[in-house]
Amino acid sequence: MELVTGRQAVRPADPANAGSRNPTICLLGASFGTGNMGVSALTAGTIKALFSQFPHAELFLLDYGKERKAYIVDVSGKKVAVQLENIRFSKKVFLRNNIALLLVLAFVARAMPFEKLKHKIISGNPCLKRLSEASVVASLAGGDSFSDIYGLGRFIYVALPQLLALLVGKRLVLLPQTIGPFKGAIARNIARHILMRADLIYSRDYDGLDETRSLVGAGSNGSRRVRFCYDVGFVVDPVKPDNANLPEHDHQRDVRPLIGLNVSGLLWIGGYSRDNMFGLKIDYRTFIADLIDFMVRKKDAMVMLVPHVFGTGGESDAVVCSHVYAAQKARYNERLLIASGEYNQSEIKYAIGLCDFFVGSRMHACIAALSQCIPTVSIAYSRKFVGVMRTIGVGELVADPCTLENEQILTVIDRAFDQRAVLRARLEQTMPRVRETVLNLFGGIGDCGKGA
Repeated sequence: MELVTGRQAVRPADPANAGSRNPTICLLGASFGTGNMGVSALTAGTIKALFSQFPHAELFLLDYGKERKAYIVDVSGKKVAVQLENIRFSKKVFLRNNIALLLVLAFVARAMPFEKLKHKIISGNPCLKRLSEASVVASLAGGDSFSDIYGLGRFIYVALPQLLALLVGKRLVLLPQTIGPFKGAIARNIARHILMRADLIYSRDYDGLDETRSLVGAGSNGSRRVRFCYDVGFVVDPVKPDNANLPEHDHQRDVRPLIGLNVSGLLWIGGYSRDNMFGLKIDYRTFIADLIDFMVRKKDAMVMLVPHVFGTGGESDAVVCSHVYAAQKARYNERLLIASGEYNQSEIKYAIGLCDFFVGSRMHACIAALSQCIPTVSIAYSRKFVGVMRTIGVGELVADPCTLENEQILTVIDRAFDQRAVLRARLEQTMPRVRETVLNLFGGIGDCGKGA
């Protein structure tokens, strides 16, 4: 995937193409620019699923950002232009693309009794005009941000564009994601408002189906609109990077298994609040050191540190992996390796694919491994892990540090490592069905809201 900056033109949409074989889809809560390869994997997986059903569709992203961008995305060998139409979340409320101003304009237009005035308001704002051209607005909400688990502010941040789409009168589809939990009344009421008005709601786990149905109720065709689909990250293609900076692990020269270890920068710093935000029972930093020692000395393996969030600070996995590598390298020498480049979602998936076994604290790092039939233990800090892993039959491979101590988690990993051949065979049976289901995700988009 490459980024083209500036105001590069992308094929204009036909506002009358809803339900056609060439729909225009607006995608919310998706990006290639966050440094988080989980978000990028969701975006790439959605694009692949869309074009597998609608090869001539147009897709554009509507997301927060300072400038408009165009991405050239490789979809199964085909280059596709995907435009980012940027909106702003800023104190400069009179910016034409400020989300607050857009919501006001959309509300005024909706209240207008005259169609010509409505059209004038919408067409007079480039962002609203572009949104109005979409056949369907589909939301990913970053995969797990349709919830107040990260705080009310984060939830409102992802909810506002969905409310905007509804005000403009667009058909809204919530793509496979974690729905909830909602701890506060404000978040729950906003979520209910959106869910009651969405055409289709996909949950990527079974608990989310119950959570959603509890909010929308059995009336208003609620149950019919709530559906299950696997996480779209399962269909992302691995691509070997040009400048790999990856350790070569030759199984013919070295009989030791290679274990991939994804270290989460978010857990390393204690969550966004930096005070053990997720209530872990373990000291995560001590656990990582213990895990490396356990795998190298007790299981006679090699360990490769694998970041899944890139950047120079904050919650960056790359920074933390470099720190761990520098601190532990002298102790383990060639038995401790690191994926030291900067990769996109497909390239880091290729790196993960080199492993024989994987332990990850980022869910989409784990999905990148599992989708390649690599036995994987997830170190879960939220319910999204176990929910998604249960859908593919590996719920027992989730180790919850909010309830388990160090030794208990190591026991889960030890057992899974010893059973890795059986687990791989099970995944090889499961993954074809998972991929097929995701690639058919958009098959019902033409009939959404019609009882399909």
